[in-house]
Amino acid sequence: MSTFLENQNWRYATKKFDATKKISAADLAFLKEAIRLSTSSYGLQPYKVFIVENPELRAKLVAASYGQAQVADASHLLVFANELNFGEAGIDQFASTICKTRELPLEAIQGYVDYMKGNITGLPEEVRNIWTSKQTYLALGNLLNAAAELKIDVTPMEGFIPAQVNEILGLDKLGLNASLLAPIGYRHEEDATQHYKKVRKSNDKLFITL
Repeated sequence: MSTFLENQNWRYATKKFDATKKISAADLAFLKEAIRLSTSSYGLQPYKVFIVENPELRAKLVAASYGQAQVADASHLLVFANELNFGEAGIDQFASTICKTRELPLEAIQGYVDYMKGNITGLPEEVRNIWTSKQTYLALGNLLNAAAELKIDVTPMEGFIPAQVNEILGLDKLGLNASLLAPIGYRHEEDATQHYKKVRKSNDKLFITL
C-alpha cells in the first residue's frame, strides 16, 4: 500500500535542524535525481539548483534570510535560481539536447521549436522572468515529496532578500535570480513544531466539483 499520504502527514516546514546529522551521498543523489526529473513547462527547466555546503557562504546567507538559522544548520542548502531573460538561446540548447537524446535530426522537431519560440520569445522580459521563477516551484514539489519518502526534512523558504543572495552567490553574473531556498536535513528533537497538528482546509472548503 502506498505510503504517500503518510509521508505528507509526516513532513512539515522544519524550524530547527540537527546540525550534527548529515544527508548521505546516496540520499543526496536520490534527491538531485528527483529534482532533475521534475516536470517543467515544455520540459525546458529554465533554472539552476545550487547546493551550498560552504559554511562561510551559509553564514552570509543566514543574514540575507532574516536570520533564519535553518539556512546554516541544515545538512545542505539548496538555492533554486531561475534564468533571467530566457529566450531563443535556451530553447535552441534544449532542442539540441532533444536531438542528441532521441537521436533525431533537428528537422524532426523544428515545428515544436518554432512553437516554443513563438509562445515565449514575444513575451516581455518581466513576464518571462516571472514564468521561469514559477518553474522552480514545480521542482521544489518533487524535492518535498522525494525527501518525505526518505524521511528527510525540507524547509521551503521565500523569506529572504533575493538581491543579497544573488550577490553572495554571484548569480547576477550568471544571468540567474534566487527564487527559492530549501534547507534540507534532519529535524532537531527540540523542534516543537514537529508535534503540531497539521492544519489544512477541509475537503468541502477546498474542492469544487462542477
